[in-house]
Amino acid sequence: MSSQNNQTLTHTDERGTARMVDVGDKVPSKRLAIAAGRVRMQPETLKLIAENGFAKGDVLATARLAGIMGAKQTAALIPLCHPLGLDHIQIEFTLRHAENCVDIEASASLTGKTGVEMEALTAVSVAALTLYDMCKAADKRMQITDIRLTHKSGGKSGAVDYE
Repeated sequence: MSSQNNQTLTHTDERGTARMVDVGDKVPSKRLAIAAGRVRMQPETLKLIAENGFAKGDVLATARLAGIMGAKQTAALIPLCHPLGLDHIQIEFTLRHAENCVDIEASASLTGKTGVEMEALTAVSVAALTLYDMCKAADKRMQITDIRLTHKSGGKSGAVDYE
């Protein structure tokens, strides 16, 4: 994969050893990150989700809680992430019957010295995995796709949209 700029990797030192970035001298700012993803499935599976027809319970409510919990545990899952006190995490689902999928969007925010991109991405990932887990007995062909950062703001780089 080629780099789009000449910046060095921030999570390695001059010898290539992994390290946590020192954010001690950074000025706190309001930070926001939005991530998205998609779970593709058979039409019958999407219909069951829409009608709350799974014996395991409300798929979307469970996936929402799992995504929130995942965002809060990001530093425990990703080795070099800073533990953050999130101000807010929100997860939304859009059922797209014409495309046989559920779109997931997570937004994470805080006032702090480092961004919340990994928390938003983790929220989407864990929500998608939970949706998959709860529906896999009914649909062996589900696919988790297109997990990506769509927006971030705060810090030195200001606001950036990726879509």
